[in-house]
Amino acid sequence: MTVTRAIDLDMIGCRHCGTVWEGAADGEACSRCGTRLHIRKPDSLNRTWAFLISACLMYIPANMLPVMMTRSLLGTSNDTILSGIIFFWVSGSYGLAAIIFVASFLVPLFKLAALFVLVVSAQRRSNWRREERAKLYHVIEIIGRWSMLDVFVVALLAGLVRIQGFAEITAGVGIAAFGAVVVLTMLASLSFDPKLTWDGDPDEDTKDTEDITKRSQ
Repeated sequence: MTVTRAIDLDMIGCRHCGTVWEGAADGEACSRCGTRLHIRKPDSLNRTWAFLISACLMYIPANMLPVMMTRSLLGTSNDTILSGIIFFWVSGSYGLAAIIFVASFLVPLFKLAALFVLVVSAQRRSNWRREERAKLYHVIEIIGRWSMLDVFVVALLAGLVRIQGFAEITAGVGIAAFGAVVVLTMLASLSFDPKLTWDGDPDEDTKDTEDITKRSQ
């Protein structure tokens, strides 16, 4: 299926104010807001790969190291994300366990996998499921704001428990690694240019057009 792009019509959209300019050159300043116009984000794939690989490396300590340390009269306990999920599940807080499991374990993993698919497909200039890949990028942007839920939970528990005076909860090293994963995945999604999804192989586009023409005949 052939897709008509702005670049094919000699148009460039400003990423800051949204104005579309016809006949503008790449690198030229937007006449409305002064922002440099670029057909595609400069060095998008390399920067996205750098953030994505870093996030994958930090994902391991984020799940292996303790995110919460509890000190009470009964002793000291260190909890990772998964051990915290198991604790809430065993104690009967199924809803809270499910929320933390989805927001703190599945969502970061989903974002890493989805970004990997988007970057590899864009780098190969693949025409595979372009529309679905474009929607996938929007899903990543929507769920990105909920990825810090585990950090908020630890901060809230630390404040509440100290007020009550029964125990002391402090954030562990794992929470820093988890926060790094969230920030790096956000930077990776911001660095990725979704317009690259539509930059497929011209030969394949021509072949698809010929196939459609033959079917119509």
